[in-house]
Amino acid sequence: MTGDLEKRHDDVEPAPGDGSTEIGELIGRLAGDDDLDRETRGRLLGRLARLLGQSARKVGAAGIARGRWLGDLLLEAAPHIPIRDLETLRRHHHDLTGEALADSVVRVAGNATTAVGAAGGALAAVEFAAPPLLLTAPAQLAAETLAVAAIEVKMIAELHEVYGVRVEGTGTARGGAFVTSWARQRGINPLKNESLTNALGSAAKAALRKRMLRTFGRSLSTMGPFLTGAAAGAALNRAATKSLATRIRNDLRSNTGSPPPLPGDHRYLKGGD
Repeated sequence: MTGDLEKRHDDVEPAPGDGSTEIGELIGRLAGDDDLDRETRGRLLGRLARLLGQSARKVGAAGIARGRWLGDLLLEAAPHIPIRDLETLRRHHHDLTGEALADSVVRVAGNATTAVGAAGGALAAVEFAAPPLLLTAPAQLAAETLAVAAIEVKMIAELHEVYGVRVEGTGTARGGAFVTSWARQRGINPLKNESLTNALGSAAKAALRKRMLRTFGRSLSTMGPFLTGAAAGAALNRAATKSLATRIRNDLRSNTGSPPPLPGDHRYLKGGD
């Protein structure tokens, strides 16, 4: 995962590459830019949905229905999700520290998943060119599911920074750890080796598949008539993100045995290699 990324609002098409690479880049942009306007977010979701429709045809209905396809896509996208370190977070959030900084991180994530739910509902109100995925659900639901999951993974990673739990390793390794944290809805405990060494084990992958399918099911609310789905999707996303954040923060407080570090306190519990 990276630190701050330079973002361009006037160009919603990522650099050319194979489908999986572009999907990962799109998911990263949807998760990483706090200031996306409604039109740009909708265009990014639309492009992502079209790519997902193409990918779904290769995977087939059985692979999609088991949740493995969505889970694999999230893992592939994880290194593209920009995660800010503690000092960058403080600067971005107006020099807030401690629990106030954690509150702000959660608020930003809630605003982002709310916006994705609203955008998904708006897209569902128009005729879409992408082929259907699960039963009659169109591809934009898969796009919304992945965008929401990525935003929440970013939130979890940044909450670990705020609470002084720094997960070390490559972008792929860190991404797998935070995706697993999202799937299990638990904070990473660096004092327990299994929390990282089994990050991509069979149990974690099973949890990820189930979590992706639950999030996909929540996205079905955006299919309400006209823009009623947008309102429902926005509200459900905000509530789910806030609930997830509460679980993660409680875990991190318990794991560290102390509140988030304040400026000048370089206490960190490191996980990973």
